[in-house]
Formats: sequence, structure tokens, C-alpha cells
Amino acid sequence: MKDQVLIDGLKVDTVIGVYDWEKQIKQQLSIDLAMAWDNRPAAASDDLADALDYASVAEAVTNLIQQRPRQLIEQVAEEVAQLLLTEFKVTEVTVTVAKPGAVPAANSVAVKITRSAIAAKE
Repeated sequence: MKDQVLIDGLKVDTVIGVYDWEKQIKQQLSIDLAMAWDNRPAAASDDLADALDYASVAEAVTNLIQQRPRQLIEQVAEEVAQLLLTEFKVTEVTVTVAKPGAVPAANSVAVKITRSAIAAKE
């Protein structure tokens, strides 16, 4: 199946970083999600109950990231992927976490991971 539900550029303000000064401020992360989801039932019924509710996904991801400080965007990406695989039952997810301004000469730095429900069970 090649269907996906996408969220592009979800902005989340959180405490993130390894340096002491970063642990005292909030910084913005930008999250992109590509979630494998069979869209055929929702297309046939036109009912949100048959769809992947992207508003609920965005809220859950934001809450997860804002729960506690973290040092690395790698950890954020892994935790977001596991949330989507377990709580929302997506079969595969690609998570990109970008940290704008982390490197002065770059627009942002980012990590991108792809995880699947099959691999999560192993």
C-alpha cells in the first residue's frame, strides 16, 4: 500500500539541546510526518472515524515533545515514531525533526527516520 497521511512543518516549542544555555530556553522544532495509512475506507465513507485524524496526531505529537526536556533531536524522532506506531496504529512512519538555527550558517539541521510496525514488534 502506498497511501500516506502527511503533516508538514508542525511547529513545536520545547526545551531541546545539549548546552547549558539551551536548557534554559524554549526552541522551535519543525516536524514532518509521512504516515502509511489505508485511505480507502475514509474515502468510501467520508467519515472521520475511518480516517487517520491528523488533528489528533498533531496534538499528541506536540504534547509528547513538550512533556519534558531532551538533548537530541534523534530522541525526539524515535519517540514520535513509536507514538504513531503504537497509539495511532500506522503501519510505517517517516519522521523528520528539524532544528532551525542550530548551525548559524544553515537554515536548519534535521534527522529523518523511517520506522515500521513490523520492525517495532521484533
